[in-house]
Amino acid sequence: MPRIRLVHAADLHLDTPFEGIAGPAPHVAEALREASLLAWDDLVRFTIGQGAAALLLAGDLYDGAQRGVRAQIHVLRGLRDLSEAGVQTFVVHGNHDPLDGWSAIREWPPGVHVFGHEEVEVAPLEREGATVGHVHGISYGRRDIAENLAARFRRGDARGPHIGLLHTNAGGSPEHAAYAPCSLSDLQAAGMDYWALGHIHKRQVLRGGDPWIVYPGDLQGRSPKASETGAKGAYLIHVDTDPVAFLPPVFQPLDRVRFATCPYDIAGHADLPSLYSGLRDALEALGDEHAGRSVLARVVLEGRGDVVTDLRRPEALLHLRAELRQAFVDTAPFLWVESLVDHAAPALDLAAIRARGEFSAEVLLRAEGLAADPAELSAFGAARDAQLHAGQVGRQVSALPADPEAEILGEALARVLDRLEAAENA
Repeated sequence: MPRIRLVHAADLHLDTPFEGIAGPAPHVAEALREASLLAWDDLVRFTIGQGAAALLLAGDLYDGAQRGVRAQIHVLRGLRDLSEAGVQTFVVHGNHDPLDGWSAIREWPPGVHVFGHEEVEVAPLEREGATVGHVHGISYGRRDIAENLAARFRRGDARGPHIGLLHTNAGGSPEHAAYAPCSLSDLQAAGMDYWALGHIHKRQVLRGGDPWIVYPGDLQGRSPKASETGAKGAYLIHVDTDPVAFLPPVFQPLDRVRFATCPYDIAGHADLPSLYSGLRDALEALGDEHAGRSVLARVVLEGRGDVVTDLRRPEALLHLRAELRQAFVDTAPFLWVESLVDHAAPALDLAAIRARGEFSAEVLLRAEGLAADPAELSAFGAARDAQLHAGQVGRQVSALPADPEAEILGEALARVLDRLEAAENA
């Protein structure tokens, strides 16, 4: 069974400006400007080093239709290196880099196939002069494509693996615009063995065979958004060509700068110096977790504690962020605190609430009574489940977390007391 390797990448966004993220740090801004280009260079080296038969690029190579000259020179240089190494490259264009945009590249190196936009094309996948499979693809002719392009794909009778290359919002991800939207059943109906998709920046395998439906995510994180955090890169695919069999794709990190979220519980810190020390330790651990890569960290303060009173003083968060940035100013690769987000809450003085004897005290006593009585606590949980069943709109109750009743009661009590205390102090 002849086996080949393929590399699947998407959403390089080589013109990403990263404006406003680095703030007053020139070294961070410079690293971000270079990150996507260096990640592309690493992708090329990785593909060649793996002895891959082909590189599959599923759209949005550039961040805009008016593509930067430096980015295009990088792309062309990488494609030439791939061609000289005997690696084919298959390219579709997406909503960020549609074919009606400006291009400085007039001629492609041998082995590069850029799919057109008028119809789905089928290009041979070759190895050592023999056709071992087929790649089906279609590009965006313009940015705003609302058509279900997946419906145009059909396998045909040719032997070997058939791969669909498409930039699409499959399954209707709410985080991304509905360009060329399609369903998983649309993709299954086309008869492909593997769908190499682009557009969704979160790495995910939507279907693990018959066919494989895969998003590699973007090559380089672009912001602190949840879909942009964590390791970014490409998938290495092992394919048996006769009979056809795809092994599970293997993720390869290739990003140069990584966006990460650092949640931190403020409980136990009596003052800001103590909180600063704890945050510095947490950030050091985050840097170790992503060793070898520069990190832009979004620190999210959570939990409850008396230190919230100090945090809410004018400019306290700004000064705390500045001190944390300074603590890592000489770190290489760099660790930069992109932002410090306050989601913490003040500690609740339950004894003081009881002593006041007001409505808040009645709520507290009632909740404590529920928690102390197993029968009432069980009834509380049953009532909560009944309300969830009655209030469901378009989602399954089984998808909700099954938290213990006491934990849910404690969270509900805290929220109610927070609101009552805020109203009391207003």
